[in-house]
Amino acid sequence: MTTMTMLAAEERTEVLSLGENIVELLGSGKIAALREELKNENVVDIAVAVSELETEDLLRVFRILPKDISADVFSYLDSDDQARLVESITDKELEQLLDEMYLDDTVDFIEEVPANIVKRVLARSDSKTRSLINKFLQYPENSAGSIMTIEYVELHDYFTAQQAVDYIRHTGYDKETVYNCFCIDHQRHLIGTVALEDLLFCKADTPIKEIMDVDDSLISVSTSDDQEYVADIAKKYDLLSVPVVDNEKRLVGIITIDDIIDVMEDEATEDIEKMNLLLPSDDEYLKTSVFTMAKNRIVWLLVLMISATFTGQIIANFEDKLSAIAGLTACIPMLMDTGGNAGNQVSTLIIRGLALGEVRPKDYFKVLWKELRVALICGVLLAIVNFGRMFVIRAVTHVATPTPVFFVVCAAMIFAVMVAKIIGCTLPIIAKLLHLDPALMAGPMITTIVDAVTLLIYFALANRFLTFA
Repeated sequence: MTTMTMLAAEERTEVLSLGENIVELLGSGKIAALREELKNENVVDIAVAVSELETEDLLRVFRILPKDISADVFSYLDSDDQARLVESITDKELEQLLDEMYLDDTVDFIEEVPANIVKRVLARSDSKTRSLINKFLQYPENSAGSIMTIEYVELHDYFTAQQAVDYIRHTGYDKETVYNCFCIDHQRHLIGTVALEDLLFCKADTPIKEIMDVDDSLISVSTSDDQEYVADIAKKYDLLSVPVVDNEKRLVGIITIDDIIDVMEDEATEDIEKMNLLLPSDDEYLKTSVFTMAKNRIVWLLVLMISATFTGQIIANFEDKLSAIAGLTACIPMLMDTGGNAGNQVSTLIIRGLALGEVRPKDYFKVLWKELRVALICGVLLAIVNFGRMFVIRAVTHVATPTPVFFVVCAAMIFAVMVAKIIGCTLPIIAKLLHLDPALMAGPMITTIVDAVTLLIYFALANRFLTFA
């Protein structure tokens, strides 16, 4: 067991132990002891532990926790647990919860729960919060505006360092982050950013204009930008938070690192699903209905089944000749698998490279030249090993496979690997140029195309170099 696996197992054991302690202390009525224990626990661990509780016990734990901790725990519960908790608490408790929660967490919660709960939440929100929630919900799904928060520190450009620090002390308690502060002018245009450490280590009377990052160092995104672009920006510039501006470059919110990590996870999951030709789903596996899963899978299964008709037809047209020479048919699965695997290897690398910006469509010929050389090396080595494998099989099984078949199969393998590499690097780049998701050109799609091409190569070589009775 690796060190990382052992650490993960230990963390999981600790969370399970916390859940057992909660049940035990609830059962014995030791409420004060439970409250003290939970106050010293991480809110994420508490959320994981209480998610397994019955609704009645979940409600009791929620009421035991201090208000600020209960709001944090609530934000880490999944939508089903949040919904059953909101259905159980009083209107007054709901108001207190909403007062303690960050606005972006409230919006995330509202987007996931049933309409009746949304209606109740909006009814218990004050007019200002309700207006802000409705504004957030109007942003396009998966846009920067939909995941930003308005709880950030904004500093006016006329502040000194000391004034800025005093302002942060006065207003920063309810903000999601104070490590990076954002500077605005009198019209709320974003004009710079300043790190908290720069404010603390400079002279008190230093104008923040002199220490803030401006011009080329000022990184921001628009409310309409895709969330994947936001994640790329944060990764590229190592940002803990990304400022969001409107069309007039006025600061309207920020996106913090916790939400950026969630975006990265969602986008990676979506790419994995697309690479395996599944329609992306936002729901967890065990919470997704059987019919939804079938709907997400059947479309591409039908496409691949129909596409395989071409492969079957190629074999059918060559069926008489396959039976005429021993060993030809037995090599078909090996050649198809080898070609498919070779294509999948390169397509995976290219798709990932395109996603990370390491490969661009203009690099196509560089990629092609590199893959051709890799394919030649791999194909020749595979062919040499395969020749020896076929020789050993003939000696052991005493099947009279003609030696020319060995050469045809090995030649077909070299060409199949080379063509598979070409297809594997070409299709994702074509998809990118057509503004399609390159992840679609992977896995089953590549395999289906390469299978047909491999058979055409194999039978063409057999027709050319073998004599059929």
